[in-house]
Amino acid sequence: MLSQNTSDINSGRAYAALRAAFPSWDALAAARPEQIERVIRSGGLARLKSRRLTQLLAAVKRREGRYDLRGLRRLPSALAGARLRGLPGVGPKTLACVLLFHCGHVAFPVDTHVHRVSLRLGLLPPKTNAAKAHQILGPAVPAGRHLDLHLNLVRLGREVCRAREPRCPVCPLAAGCAHARRQAA
Repeated sequence: MLSQNTSDINSGRAYAALRAAFPSWDALAAARPEQIERVIRSGGLARLKSRRLTQLLAAVKRREGRYDLRGLRRLPSALAGARLRGLPGVGPKTLACVLLFHCGHVAFPVDTHVHRVSLRLGLLPPKTNAAKAHQILGPAVPAGRHLDLHLNLVRLGREVCRAREPRCPVCPLAAGCAHARRQAA
């Protein structure tokens, strides 16, 4: 949730500050949103995220009886996803990240890098939004490749296919990339 609409550096700082200020989920749940907001300011959208974190923790505690989502690992992917949907602040990216990274389920998170690279490669129709990109890309990823593909597309997006000044001449996918062909023309 802290990584939404910010850089990895800023979300990492916000998370480190959050864990330092509130070493347990109980401590975080007991904090006022204004306290959380001050702590996570480096991550951007601190007011919104602090309220969503508070709401999310309350919803998880109400439903699970504790601040623990380990039970999702034992559920089939579809059921685990259904349990996460509707929780405050859990959109398609957060849902896919929890399923893939926390639960080890088949899911394909579409962050800003994956979205940009997929659009430029022509894997998505022009102007496809992130929510629709999840629906298109997830089922298209070959079985057992979700984690590797996600991590590699994120790396490609950070290092080569950057938002500003993409490095098309050194891109290993340039030969099959619509964007690189337009840049070369």
